[in-house]
Amino acid sequence: MNKKLLLVAIILLLIAIESYAETSKVTLNSESGGTVGLELKIPLGKQYDYNNIKCTKVVDGDTIELENGEKVRMIGIDTPESRNNSKTKRDSERTGQDIKTITLMGKKATEFTKTLVEGKQVRLEFDVQERDRYGRLLAYIYLTDGTFVNVEIVKSGYASPMTIPPCVKYAELFKRLYEEAMETKRGLWE
Repeated sequence: MNKKLLLVAIILLLIAIESYAETSKVTLNSESGGTVGLELKIPLGKQYDYNNIKCTKVVDGDTIELENGEKVRMIGIDTPESRNNSKTKRDSERTGQDIKTITLMGKKATEFTKTLVEGKQVRLEFDVQERDRYGRLLAYIYLTDGTFVNVEIVKSGYASPMTIPPCVKYAELFKRLYEEAMETKRGLWE
């Protein structure tokens, strides 16, 4: 195989492989022992520790974005939509509430979640299924002080329980906290 073509193939392979090394060196040696071609440093990405990663953005009340660009959908809870979309329309038909009311509630839930996690280090706890059909991570989220974010959102009255098997680890807890929030008229249930 042509040495330059081999070098290109090695570079493409290294780029294609998901690696946790910060850089990698590619060197081709000739049969006589000398170096052929170039020695390259190729950035291959940074390792992210889901036990300590920054939440850079709150997408909506139950979805955040991490410093590595991945979106995380919180397991077991559902907040109202903050924008008019197909789910907002379905929720309007299901609940009888108008779209404006739903989106206003969604904006309140989003703001509450922002105060909890945006710009903070978090820890993700995974359940049986790691990703949803949209490619988002599915997780229970904790702050570094141990605060269980999913619980805080439900307990404060900004989310309803949403149990989708096989991720059911805290389903009963979320249901109980939701009922308490509604009874005591907290958050969106005022």
